[in-house]
Amino acid sequence: MLEYPIHIEPDGDGFLVTCPDLPEVTSDGDTHEEAIVNGADAIEEALAGRLADFEDIPRPSAGDLTVHASSLIGLKVMLYWELSGLGMTRADLMRALGWKRTQVDRLFDPLHMTRVDQFDAAFEALGKRIVMEAA
Repeated sequence: MLEYPIHIEPDGDGFLVTCPDLPEVTSDGDTHEEAIVNGADAIEEALAGRLADFEDIPRPSAGDLTVHASSLIGLKVMLYWELSGLGMTRADLMRALGWKRTQVDRLFDPLHMTRVDQFDAAFEALGKRIVMEAA
C-alpha cells in the first residue's frame, strides 16, 4: 500500500538500514533479512511520529528495495496527504464531517485503531474514496 525505499549496507558484523525519504530512520540487523524487517519497523515508527506531531510526511521515492507500512498507518498518511493537498486543516475536516475534534484527531492518531467506515467518511468528505487492490 505505502512503500518506502531503504538502503542496506554492511556495518561491522551486521547491516545498517537507512531511508532516503525519512532521515530519522536508522536501524540495523544481524542478517540482511533481519535488517529489512527492522527497517520496515523503523519506517512505521517514523511515520507514526510524524502523524502524532502532524509534521510533514514526504511521499516515497522510487528505490530498488522497498518496505511497506501497515495498512492502518498507510491510510492515516494518505488521509493526511489529501487533507494537506487541499489546504485544509483538521478543523475543516471536523466541520465537513460534523464530528467532534477528538473523533477527527483519532483519524491521524497512530495508536488508534480507526475503523474503515470512519476512513470512508473522511475521504468522502474530501471528495475522495479508498480504492484497494490486491498485489
